[in-house]
Amino acid sequence: MTKKLTKGAVADYVKHQLKTDDKWAKAALLKIYEFQTEDEKRIGDTREYNNVGFSGAHAEIMSSFAVQLLGKGWLSPKQMIIVHKIICKYSRQIIQISDEDKLHEMVTKSIS
Repeated sequence: MTKKLTKGAVADYVKHQLKTDDKWAKAALLKIYEFQTEDEKRIGDTREYNNVGFSGAHAEIMSSFAVQLLGKGWLSPKQMIIVHKIICKYSRQIIQISDEDKLHEMVTKSIS
């Protein structure tokens, strides 16, 4: 018997992955960074409240991590702890921009 796939199950799966998997966290960091406007990327702050990208509280640090990851290809273990802690707060945006079928397939495999 297979369990019914709910929005809650999808959200829980994504949050868990963002909190525990470096690859997921880094990919999400870069994806959310893409949603920052060019002006926001340049100044490292949130200027437009458009429900995408980082919040004002996280814009500076998360943008700096994204720039470092893009430029150097790595983040330190301490930086990754911070990324894991913060990025799960953006799980809704990650779900919205994800391939729904692919995501549902991953969740289904994880709960079966």
